[in-house]
Amino acid sequence: QVQLVESGGGMVQAGGSLALSCAPSQSIPNINHMGWYRQGPGKRRDLVASIDSDGSTNYDDSVKGRFTISRDNAKNTIDLQMNSLKPEDTGLYYCRVITVDNRYWGQGTHVTVSR
Repeated sequence: QVQLVESGGGMVQAGGSLALSCAPSQSIPNINHMGWYRQGPGKRRDLVASIDSDGSTNYDDSVKGRFTISRDNAKNTIDLQMNSLKPEDTGLYYCRVITVDNRYWGQGTHVTVSR
């Protein structure tokens, strides 16, 4: 069974940067959508950024201009570069992949931004 393994979370001060990476345990065919989702303390899990099979990207308004999602086809990873981090970016970040037939979630990686 395919697993998505996230890495790169941690603690950083406001204004700092972190880079998240999501690596599937095996090649996933027919991908339609890849995204990073965030669940803050006491909040629901919401989309932060996504990239579709045609390369088009979408960002939540709260992260536009600060976060960049990308796909590294050589490494088969989905990366999220997070700059100018704010305390409200704190949460558990999940990687998600949607194919024609399946939907996969990673286990999540913690991001904590202190004031």
